[in-house]
Amino acid sequence: MTATPPAAGDKAPAFTLLDQDGSKVKLTDYKGRKVLVFFYPKADTPGCTTQACGLRDVADEIGDTAILGISPDAPAKQKKFDDKHGLGYPLLSDEDHAVAEKYGAWGEKSMYGRKYMGIIRSAFLVDEKGRIAHAWPKVSPKDTPKNLLKALAE
Repeated sequence: MTATPPAAGDKAPAFTLLDQDGSKVKLTDYKGRKVLVFFYPKADTPGCTTQACGLRDVADEIGDTAILGISPDAPAKQKKFDDKHGLGYPLLSDEDHAVAEKYGAWGEKSMYGRKYMGIIRSAFLVDEKGRIAHAWPKVSPKDTPKNLLKALAE
């Protein structure tokens, strides 16, 4: 059973997670700034690399908007992913997928006829007051940066 993702206008679910360097990162650390929170299934897989590098590549076009990537990978795996691709933004470890569940980004998936629970690739733009400005559930990896730029231009 997948939780319903928060919609535009909803308060963004709060979280505190460890980043790739083992430091605690809280959503509230970014109060007063826009934050793109995106959920990806697994560090250093093709789709996730496309998505993460796409966001890295638009980072200089988004002003002081912060980018936070979240996956169930351990901090060490996130660190390897960041080092390999020079992402330059926090990659947060949600090993028990509790945060993904709050954002409706954890649910049943199916591959080759096999059903399993996993990350549903999703992205959320959180405004300066901690509310969801835009929600993109089931987003494609290459649309994530385009959606962010379009939303910020509005």
